[in-house]
Amino acid sequence: MITDVVRAARPVAVVAAAIAGVAVLILALIAPSAPRSPSALASATAGLTPCTAADLGAWVEADWMGGAMGTLSMPLEFTNLSGHTCTLHGLPRVSAIGRDGSLLGSPAAPDRAGRDETVRLAPGQTGYALLRYSDVTTGSCPPADRATAFELRIYPPGRDQADHALWDFGTCSARGSSVFMSVSAIAPGTGD
Repeated sequence: MITDVVRAARPVAVVAAAIAGVAVLILALIAPSAPRSPSALASATAGLTPCTAADLGAWVEADWMGGAMGTLSMPLEFTNLSGHTCTLHGLPRVSAIGRDGSLLGSPAAPDRAGRDETVRLAPGQTGYALLRYSDVTTGSCPPADRATAFELRIYPPGRDQADHALWDFGTCSARGSSVFMSVSAIAPGTGD
């Protein structure tokens, strides 16, 4: 008689365990995820390759330009044009270039005010850095040291090959006034 009760209880226990397992799975799928720690984020991007200039399209989103106190700010956007996911982390290097390929003024100064994070870009996704331009510096430049840029030369963080973006702003090569741009670390999204 006790054997019959044990035999009858086994299928009930198996069904109960299966229902509990399904309930845990459903809760895991619908529960909001907790914020990830830096180590969890690092492991989530482990195995992904850094984006190269060949993976990216880069441009200045001048339509979203804002300004105050003689400084114009605009998103410098990076879109993953490749067929694979890649990452960007840190500050891009940015320089104004003349029509003849010459460097105009100094490269953009690093703006370390923002957060430094790894931005994961699936194909078609965009990240951005904030590019700031001082029209006060270029406006007060001696006439002999003024020039209009043709493009920006943009190196993705940690890379040695550049992308190029059309850019026709004034520049200054005068000593002490040649730093007229700054650039922030890459962030996710388009910056608009």
